[in-house]
Amino acid sequence: MTLTIRDLCVARGGLPVLEGVSFSLEHGQALILRGPNGSGKTTLLRTLAGLQPPLSGAITGAQDRIAYAAHSDGLKAMLSVTENLRFWAAVFGQRDITPAVESFALAPLQDRLAGTLSAGQKRRLGLARLLVTGRPIWVLDEPTVSLDREAVAMFAQAVRAHLASGGSALIATHIDLGLEAATLDVARHRATSQTRAGATDEAFL
Repeated sequence: MTLTIRDLCVARGGLPVLEGVSFSLEHGQALILRGPNGSGKTTLLRTLAGLQPPLSGAITGAQDRIAYAAHSDGLKAMLSVTENLRFWAAVFGQRDITPAVESFALAPLQDRLAGTLSAGQKRRLGLARLLVTGRPIWVLDEPTVSLDREAVAMFAQAVRAHLASGGSALIATHIDLGLEAATLDVARHRATSQTRAGATDEAFL
């Protein structure tokens, strides 16, 4: 099923941030979100991931199909790399963590506690969780933070493999990942109304 966004309006702290956002994300496609800091990229992604409701508009094709990765790596510090991946695989009803380990070169780190990893290693492990979700739509907020050039290449290859297998990806990033992808500049959808609509998102901030 295609992810379809129609005339979406999203808010931060009860104030409209973006309005009139419409796009479709087909199987095998990637869409890159652009825009300056504070323009609403994170708010839009959080809304699509179901962490806060939109003010108006429609989202179809998202139910139980989105894997969301944001600034937090979502790791349990006192579990090993392998244990973290197995935990998240179990959450999503999956078993095989081998592709995740191989895609992000985690084999030498499998027995290390997540809390002892460097920032870049934690980020690789956090992104590797995407591969154990079994979900076809990846919604990613600045996924390359803390990654060196080699790890960025690993991530880009993981996205290409995901697209080739029929998945799709919506990515907010300021860097060129070398992907064949359309671009959406969210600054063009900056909300004109500043009428407070109720702070329905504040619990998630």
